[in-house]
Amino acid sequence: MHSTRRSYVLCKLLPHHSQYPIKAFTRHDSCSPIGALRKRAMAAALASPLAPIRKSSRVFFSLNSYFHSSSGLASKEHFKIVVLGGGSAGITMGARMKRKVGAQNVAIVEPSEMHYYQPIWTLVGAGAKSINSSGRTTASVMPSGVKWVKSRVTKIDPKNNTVSTDSGKELSYDYLIVALGLQLHYEKIKGLPEAFEHPKIGSNYSLQTVEKTWTALQNFKEGNAIFSFPNTPVKCAGAPQKIMYLSDAYLRKTGKRSKANIIYNTSLPVLFGVKKYADALWEIVKKRDINVNLRHNLIEVRPDKREAVFANLDNPAETKVYEYEMLHVTPPMGPPSVLKGSMLEDEVGWLDVNKDTLQHKTYDNVFGIGDCTNLPTSKTAAAVAAQSAVLDRTITKVLKKEKPDKKYDGYTSCPLVTSYNTVMLAEFDYNQQPLETFPIDQSKESRIMYHMKADLMPHLYWYGLLKGFWGGPGPYRKIMHLGMK
Repeated sequence: MHSTRRSYVLCKLLPHHSQYPIKAFTRHDSCSPIGALRKRAMAAALASPLAPIRKSSRVFFSLNSYFHSSSGLASKEHFKIVVLGGGSAGITMGARMKRKVGAQNVAIVEPSEMHYYQPIWTLVGAGAKSINSSGRTTASVMPSGVKWVKSRVTKIDPKNNTVSTDSGKELSYDYLIVALGLQLHYEKIKGLPEAFEHPKIGSNYSLQTVEKTWTALQNFKEGNAIFSFPNTPVKCAGAPQKIMYLSDAYLRKTGKRSKANIIYNTSLPVLFGVKKYADALWEIVKKRDINVNLRHNLIEVRPDKREAVFANLDNPAETKVYEYEMLHVTPPMGPPSVLKGSMLEDEVGWLDVNKDTLQHKTYDNVFGIGDCTNLPTSKTAAAVAAQSAVLDRTITKVLKKEKPDKKYDGYTSCPLVTSYNTVMLAEFDYNQQPLETFPIDQSKESRIMYHMKADLMPHLYWYGLLKGFWGGPGPYRKIMHLGMK
């Protein structure tokens, strides 16, 4: 509010406050149930002998609330470290920074009331886990004592070291950690997301659609079961084909496989980015009679006709229409929109960080971690774990005015679920070279690795990673391989 308007309001109110509309200072419209109750209560109070006192108190209370609410003057707080995002990367770094600088000096900005362990959604979509097992309240995973700013980030100003939120709050910081994840863009596929209101279609990538995958799989009768991979970076690049293998296993178990034509249409020119695992996966798809079409991108869904339209990326003018009995959609994904115009993004929109230290390339007091960054590695929770250990060390050095000395090697991991009891554990680095933890050939399907994926990793996530204690398997890898790479 401008100072001239504040003066006008005070001048009008103090001499003749009974004439000023009290509604102007209330937070609820009188047409709402809460507003109506407040209006009746106010009328009763004003009719009593104490009305002048009550009315005066009400006015000044309302003025005070107005001037300090998000609709009045924006409040401002300062923290040594501000973390943007309360997903896996944000909570992890919040816990680590709490131990480094003290809880009172750390703030985490996150609007969501719930926190989900999303890697388990692959199994939720196949009926092997419940959606409830994947979520906990954000309050329960927030590091104790750390300031939780329950708002959405609307602006980042690295020149002035400030962050603005949709609640009107402005935070200033000494150091900023950006852990905003990525955004799903179902709307970039014609017919979506409206098509999810129809049966036969699902997606393991969102809370609202993951159970639709399981419903579509259970209701499968006969025809094409189609699984897509978009022409954008994605989180957990193995997930689109994990549900395909699980669907194959389910249809075999229920005696429907002979009536199913399983099709994997991927925008990529390869089945998987690391040759060792790609070769093994090609053997699996051949053995299970799965049809793979490379360089095919989903551009439209026609749910009324049960048709999916794919473009041939090697010849964009060429499209092909597939009828489906079941369709699993992996949506296009992109960087957080709030990064646009922040001077923190690269030419594509991702957070522009040094791939070794995770420090921003321009602003030395800004750091990035997880899916929102332009790190040239697969976007997974395993990558976040390894990055968190490096970033912890980087920030320690920066706080001491020293040069960061620990380098992130691009480690990431993808437990490729190939059935209801087997997993191929892919681990690799920036160079797309295997970086395996166990002294065995991890390109082989393994029952032990399945139980690690389904049962051990969730516990490691909740009680290790989010507490800031798990920085990836690097140290254990050296032990397993007797100190050799």
